[in-house]
Amino acid sequence: MSAQQPYAEHLAPGVSAYIQPDGGWCLNNAGWVTDGESTLLVDTAATERRARDLREALLADGAPPPSHVVNTHHHGDHTYGNAVFTPEAEIVAHERCRAEVLANGHQLHLLWPQTDFGRIAITPASLTYSRRMTLHTAGCEVELIHPGVAHTTGDSIVWLPRQRIVFTGDLIFEGGTPFLPMGSLSGSLRSLDVLRKLGAETVVPGHGPVTDPSAYDRAERYFRFLAETAQDAYAAGRTPLEAARSVDLGEFGAWPESERFVANLHRAYDELAGRPEGSPLDAATVFGDMAIMNGGQMVTCHA
Repeated sequence: MSAQQPYAEHLAPGVSAYIQPDGGWCLNNAGWVTDGESTLLVDTAATERRARDLREALLADGAPPPSHVVNTHHHGDHTYGNAVFTPEAEIVAHERCRAEVLANGHQLHLLWPQTDFGRIAITPASLTYSRRMTLHTAGCEVELIHPGVAHTTGDSIVWLPRQRIVFTGDLIFEGGTPFLPMGSLSGSLRSLDVLRKLGAETVVPGHGPVTDPSAYDRAERYFRFLAETAQDAYAAGRTPLEAARSVDLGEFGAWPESERFVANLHRAYDELAGRPEGSPLDAATVFGDMAIMNGGQMVTCHA
């Protein structure tokens, strides 16, 4: 499916989500909070061009340039565009997100060398936190919550308690397949409990359309199916690739990026082997198995 044009969706006075259809590889969501005097931006984009388009959409909405940019995690589709907003904006993230941004560098360039990312200056957070942080900006109280190791080791939930709106980052892929190789299956399940306790009414996922808390149930079904598949296949001595090739994905087979199932099995196997959550996996093996599940072709960055 070819990418459609990004669009801003107004969720409450001064709060907008920025949706990049179809939410596939490298097409993430962002969003902003503004009172007309100051602005907080949630995440950026995978390419310089897309980050500049995001900035223009924000300005066209009447929001001033951001004073803060919150990164929900380190992946390049959420952080590569940081430099478009600095030095005017301070980048804010979990401390592990900052560390991973620095450690991964231009990782997307290595995965997708054919993609025109533009001029990407790796720009990590200058303000970090460990468990929770509250920002009072853009006329709003913005709570940053680290759920523990989940999608990555340094995720942040961005919670607007007055508006009952939550930006989940990639803890939620609405209508798409989750991706866990840099995080934890057990931690992803725990993160759903954290999200549920907030009592949000509107959920902005890291990828896919704006939704509601029913997204947590869909994610949980997938995670539990993944866990059961991994337990059975691991006990039987099958490799993640063998398991992925033999399993019927059922309802999850219709979700885009279904090849991620084998990558997620690698993460589940790692935890079954007793390694710490978030331990590094062999990226070549993980992406190689995904390519096999994708018909022998490397998955495509749609940015």
